[in-house]
Amino acid sequence: MVARLPRYQIRLGMGTALLVAATVMLLTQLQWLPGGGEALGLQGWRWTVAVLGTFVLGSLMTLGIGLYAPCMIMVSLLGMHPLAAFPIMMGSCAFLMPIAGIRFLREDRYHLSASVGLTLGDVPGLLIAAYLVKSLPLTAVRWVVLFVVFFTAMMLLQAARREAKVLRLGAITPTGAAVSP
Repeated sequence: MVARLPRYQIRLGMGTALLVAATVMLLTQLQWLPGGGEALGLQGWRWTVAVLGTFVLGSLMTLGIGLYAPCMIMVSLLGMHPLAAFPIMMGSCAFLMPIAGIRFLREDRYHLSASVGLTLGDVPGLLIAAYLVKSLPLTAVRWVVLFVVFFTAMMLLQAARREAKVLRLGAITPTGAAVSP
C-alpha cells in the first residue's frame, strides 16, 4: 500500500506517527506515563499486545519511520526494560525489511543511491549503537531519541505541508515530478 502512496502522504504519515511517538515518549520522560520496568519478557495479554503492536510498527516502517524509538516506547509501556527494545527492533526489522522491500522494488519506488548509502551506513551505525550507545545512561539516550524523533516529525510535517500546497497549485505531480509547461 505504502509503495503506491504519493510522497506528500508518506511525509504526512511519517511526521504524524513520529509526533505521536515523541509525545508518548515525552510523557514517559516526565513520568506522566509508565516509563518501563525490569522485565525482559512478556506473558499473557501483554505479549499479545506486543506482537500486535510490533505488526503495526512494522507497517509504519514501510513509511520510513525507524522502529527503535516506537519499539522502546511500546516495550516501556508494557513494563519491560527499555534496553529490551534494541534486540526486539533488530529481530523485527530482519524479518520485515526484505519482505516489504520487494514491493518497493516491484513498484520502482526507491532511490538506488540512497538505498546503498543507508545500507552501508547501517554497519557503523549498528556498531556505534551496540558499543557506544549502550554505555550511555538510559535517561540520556531517551532524551536524545526524543529530540531526534520530534525534530524529524516537524521537518516531515513541514515538507508535507509545502508539497501539498505546491500540489494544489499544480506545479508538481503527486509523485513529486515537476509538471512540464
